[in-house]
Amino acid sequence: MADSVSVKMDGPAKKFAGKKLRVAIVGCGGISQVHLKALTSMPEVEIVAGVDILQDRLDVMEKTWGLPKSALFKDWKKMLKAVKPDAVDVCTPNGVHCAPVVDACNAGCHAFVEKPMAMTPAECEKMIAAAKKSKVKLAVGFQWRYHPNTAALCEARDNGQFGKIMFVKCQALRRRGIPNWGVFGQKKLQGGGPMIDIGVHMLECAYAFMGSPKPIAASGNCWTYMGDKPSKTRSGWAGWDWKTYTVEDLAIGQIRFDNGAILQIESSFAGHMEKSDVANWIAMGEKAGCNWEKAEIYTDLNNMMVNATPAYVGDGSWDILFKAKLQNWVDGIRNGTPLYAPGEAGLNVQKMLDGIYRSAAAGKEVTIK
Repeated sequence: MADSVSVKMDGPAKKFAGKKLRVAIVGCGGISQVHLKALTSMPEVEIVAGVDILQDRLDVMEKTWGLPKSALFKDWKKMLKAVKPDAVDVCTPNGVHCAPVVDACNAGCHAFVEKPMAMTPAECEKMIAAAKKSKVKLAVGFQWRYHPNTAALCEARDNGQFGKIMFVKCQALRRRGIPNWGVFGQKKLQGGGPMIDIGVHMLECAYAFMGSPKPIAASGNCWTYMGDKPSKTRSGWAGWDWKTYTVEDLAIGQIRFDNGAILQIESSFAGHMEKSDVANWIAMGEKAGCNWEKAEIYTDLNNMMVNATPAYVGDGSWDILFKAKLQNWVDGIRNGTPLYAPGEAGLNVQKMLDGIYRSAAAGKEVTIK
């Protein structure tokens, strides 16, 4: 994992003599533009098609990324038949993750899908089955797994620094950060609010640090108290669509694992707290603990309690992380190298998210199978 975070954005694609990987984009909205920047910096990749139900987004694919009108579609099934790409990158809302991935895999295409993998564990399993049947690579867009802080702490874990990891606490919190674009407030299209949208990031990389133990039970609570009402409060994210808001403002969850470890997670779009934005997790092991945001390790040394703060870890900027996660997928397709976040990783994360939401609805702890 450590090598994956050293990838740099090199600007425009350089000349490439070999056969390029022909990639189609499904869902040409905001996040796809970050994907396109990363993919077009890879000389071994060629963007061959764009799919979106909105014409203005297809216009961007033509004007900004140079695709001809003949390569632009409003239906991914028609695109798959007409273009026959090697791979598909799915950047749609959560509720439209499963279908295009399954159709692409069934057509013999490799697939990459943004986080979270889908709406339910059952959808994830359907996607994995389609990829296995066609023997294609399926990866999930968990960029924080590629962050240098994650890599550094995982290396320390592998070196025996922490011993048995007993407890992890994750926070993905915004004081007033309800998205005022897209469909992030609509449960039927997203599956949930901050827990499934931003909580998934901290949950996933903390889970990877724990060594991906088997989750067996979940408990959780969800509250909505701001997002479904108009607001005059000054904020940088004002003007969200409160009339269609059906997701939670705040979610709290706890996961129990088969090895006895516990993971807790707090996630909010709108929460009364000191800072405006918190994205972090801390861990406690038998021999040491750590703080992800600072990549600090807390342990005992020479009969003293010591806080070890690294002088340098690496570049964890947005563009670097997206290049790293997409490069890992491209390399996996072209060279057969391991995927750091395959479909199975997405399934385990989805089971935990699903468990927290099910528990909140039931008012009690639920099992995870």
